[in-house]
Amino acid sequence: MLRTTAIALLLASTAVPVFAQTSQAQTPLPAPTSLPHALPPIPAPQDRDYPGMIAIQADLTDLDHRVIRVRQTVPVSAGHLVLQYPKFIPGNHADTGPIQLVSGVTVTGNGQRIDWVRDTVDPHAFHLDIPAGVSSIEVSFEWLTQPDNAVWRVVMTPEMVNLQWEKALLYPAGYAHRRITFAPSVKLPTGWEQASALEPAGREGDVLTFAPISLEHLADSPMFAGKHFRRIQLDPQGRSPVHLNLVGDTAESIKASPERIAQYTSLVQQADRLYGARHFDRYDFLLALTSKLGGIGLEHHRSSENTASPSFFTGSNADYGARSLLPHEFTHSWNGKFRRPSDEYVPNLNVPTQNTLMWVYEGQTEYWGEVLTPRAGLGTIEEATINLAEIAAFYDNQPGRQWRSLQDTTNHNLLGYRTTNPWSSWMRGTGDYYREALLVWLDADTLIREQTGERKSLDDFAKAFFGVEDGVWEARPYTFDDVVQTLNAVHPHDWATFLRDRLDAVGPDAKAPLDGVTRAGWRLTYTDTLTPVEKRILSGWANDFQYSLGFTLATGNRITGVRWDGPLYRQNIGAGWELIAVNDRVASAEVLRDAITAAKGATNPIVLVVRRGDEVRSLSFDYHDGLRYPRLERIEGTRDRLADIYAPRRR
Repeated sequence: MLRTTAIALLLASTAVPVFAQTSQAQTPLPAPTSLPHALPPIPAPQDRDYPGMIAIQADLTDLDHRVIRVRQTVPVSAGHLVLQYPKFIPGNHADTGPIQLVSGVTVTGNGQRIDWVRDTVDPHAFHLDIPAGVSSIEVSFEWLTQPDNAVWRVVMTPEMVNLQWEKALLYPAGYAHRRITFAPSVKLPTGWEQASALEPAGREGDVLTFAPISLEHLADSPMFAGKHFRRIQLDPQGRSPVHLNLVGDTAESIKASPERIAQYTSLVQQADRLYGARHFDRYDFLLALTSKLGGIGLEHHRSSENTASPSFFTGSNADYGARSLLPHEFTHSWNGKFRRPSDEYVPNLNVPTQNTLMWVYEGQTEYWGEVLTPRAGLGTIEEATINLAEIAAFYDNQPGRQWRSLQDTTNHNLLGYRTTNPWSSWMRGTGDYYREALLVWLDADTLIREQTGERKSLDDFAKAFFGVEDGVWEARPYTFDDVVQTLNAVHPHDWATFLRDRLDAVGPDAKAPLDGVTRAGWRLTYTDTLTPVEKRILSGWANDFQYSLGFTLATGNRITGVRWDGPLYRQNIGAGWELIAVNDRVASAEVLRDAITAAKGATNPIVLVVRRGDEVRSLSFDYHDGLRYPRLERIEGTRDRLADIYAPRRR
């Protein structure tokens, strides 16, 4: 009764002012500014053929200016035409088409210039009025590629070019991209060679032509071209050719030994045994060994773009992340390209993508990439286990799950493509639907193995879900329910609840999905003394104090990666500070490691002196647990399911 009375009094007290406010004259909104003539709407894509074939040539020869010059011949008819520049780039899962780098757009018909007007709502669209009597138009523009990786990655160097067609073309609006046909060609610098998934049709000098292809597949067929080039056949007896194509900063960098090449041959074999089908008529690994080209690992249906250090093949102890990159990107041919999330199966490159199934698209791909790496011999089981320890520790210590679920991180690229954040442990982001989702799939794999007495595993899911329609390389969309249905066909379980509990876990009691680690026969622990192999895999160990004082020490003793609500955070320190002294000694990572080690089991505090500009602070830490680096430790008396999972398949 009291609550009802209070509400009545509140309504009575506010009724008159609210009425009075609504009776006042409202200031009208300003009329929108318009062009001299209104622009028609951009036509929505329809599932119909675009009449005729669009010729396109990309000139890659202007290495000095780092400019890619594009010429297109587009069949047209009289009337209004809208040309679109791709906005939503496959594999980026976001609106990353670099329209800002497109210049010199010029259109002519029958030798006469045709003016264009940019759409004022969508700047990726150009409106034209085609005069009567014009049956084709010539379109030319430049892609002003960048000299450094500050905003966009470098795609042109004196030794190589990474041509990404989706950033070097315009296409007519109103048609599904699978129904628009292009006839592509490129002009290479003299003496260069190239590789892509495009079918060669001819070569005259430095101009290469390719067989006609749909816009959908052209945009999915990038090219690596270079001065230093090597093409290696990985599956001579296979039913569809697979090649490893190398470009390098130097001739030395592409000298892969037979032993290293054999690992990639094994990768193709192990993928065949895992998935049981191929969804490509050819597959080309594009791998640049470079310190100049911008780093990349990007999936395509019949190829992938990859970079590694110039010493990747010629040095010792190649980086584990680089060794596991190609298994990840190769897996995408099955997961993400052939089987594609239904909300990413869009009709053209300017329709917004949705990313609700990134934990499958990227998360399960990450899982299989990490599994195929030791199965193919690209890494050892010991290395894979150490890498898994780092992933498990990262998520076991991540505070961001208190407010943001794994499911919500699938929206992260749409908030700004891989934007940086000084509080990444709190904000969470893109990496989570890769690596935390990997832990979810390990959980699923070990559960299936345990409950079926090791008779079945997630391998059976892979073959049932991805290994259908052998030879077909048109996309087959999938939904959450499709994933659940296939899991249930492998092993009946409440998979919908299993997945949703882990994807939607949020709040102070939400935990990292580490059950799979335990069920695999291992537990997460921490050590202060790393083995040589651990130091190699945990390559940043020397500057990593995440699990002790809660930060990382970067070049120049800059404090970065401060863990939200960690020891340093609670001292009111964030980004922008420099460590200048540790216990009265000039700061360095080694000095800090020594101080943390000396304080273990002692009583004296660790004292850090930090500086930001003219401000200097002295910080005291009552911390005595020593250095802490992640390690997986076997649970005695349990089955080692990690060894089972990482073992190469015999058939």
